[in-house]
Amino acid sequence: MTPARAPAREGWKVGLLFSTTSLTAAVEATQAQATRLAIEEVNAAGGIDGVPLVPVAIEAGATPEAYREAALQLCDLHQVPVIFGTHMSSTRKAVLPVVESRRTLLFYPTLYEGFEYSPFCIYTGAAPNQNSVPLARHMLERHGGRVLFVGGQYVYPYESNRIMRTLFEQAGGSVLDEIYLPLRSSHEDFMAVMDRVRALAPDAIYSTVVGSDTLRFYEAYQSAGFDSARMPIASLATNEADAAAMRPGAAEGHLSAAPWFATLDTPASQRFVASYGRRFGPEAPITAGAEAAYFQVHLFAEAARRAGGAQRPDALLEALGGLGFEAPQGHVRIDAESHHTWLWPRIARIAASGRFEIIASASEAVRPSPYMIDHTLQPGAQGDDSQGA
Repeated sequence: MTPARAPAREGWKVGLLFSTTSLTAAVEATQAQATRLAIEEVNAAGGIDGVPLVPVAIEAGATPEAYREAALQLCDLHQVPVIFGTHMSSTRKAVLPVVESRRTLLFYPTLYEGFEYSPFCIYTGAAPNQNSVPLARHMLERHGGRVLFVGGQYVYPYESNRIMRTLFEQAGGSVLDEIYLPLRSSHEDFMAVMDRVRALAPDAIYSTVVGSDTLRFYEAYQSAGFDSARMPIASLATNEADAAAMRPGAAEGHLSAAPWFATLDTPASQRFVASYGRRFGPEAPITAGAEAAYFQVHLFAEAARRAGGAQRPDALLEALGGLGFEAPQGHVRIDAESHHTWLWPRIARIAASGRFEIIASASEAVRPSPYMIDHTLQPGAQGDDSQGA
């Protein structure tokens, strides 16, 4: 039995689990920074009933096993009651058995493929009904139904493509091919993919390529001379950090779907961008993953206050159920049943400058449906992806 953990009066330790060496290090850097920004804001407001949060960061390394080892250190050596972090689904899945066996809460701030529940995980990134469904609908309506899938060889691309195939085929579209490349593939590998793209001539490409591989994929597309206005790459994973690292024009015209983009023109979003810029530099990219990492710390802090400072997972989970926060994207709240979050789906087109220009927004927060219950793109059918908060 895990011993009860009471916060020392000098500080309440919380774990940070992000990597500076992984395939997705660029976006994880934004998530780590946003987590620290939120912790600083919580402490400036009095912490948890006067007790400040003390971040304990363990370098996660580059492999799922390295994330698992880092999580063991946070749980067993540092006795943290909560961990903020992990990014790729392979790393989350490596960490879940650790937090479940230690009765530690994991707050996961990244979109993922859905079809998962853990009693010790709070999912604050988008579930498939909050990004796959609106993106598939946009692609079908604006570009056509002949799509090519390109992704990496791990769980998220396979599962996300399974969902997108179902959505496209329900609506009468077709998947021309599925191409999976090893992680950290070369420019030459992606140029070979462009030969397949040229042969198939799809209406659009759905990409589940992630991290630094994204740069090589988009730059190969640019080198091949394709036109994003006629055949865009659409991705849930491509973000501002990726676009900032690409050569000029490589991201222009392509599509992304997420609950938040740095260009969102609302007071709450502008405050977040300004605070992040003051803390980490005005040119530092910010991503949807960073926004989720930011608001989940504030949700946790409020839950801890409502739990009277208790670190027991049952007390924290009870306080988290239905709890809301005015996040940069809009009002979000935790769904007590699924441990996922009501979020605001949006679609953006990337400008020549690398800015993600929002072209479609939900009018209300959308209830998470991680198991995609009652979601379809069949003509005349209505799934509950349009339900508001």
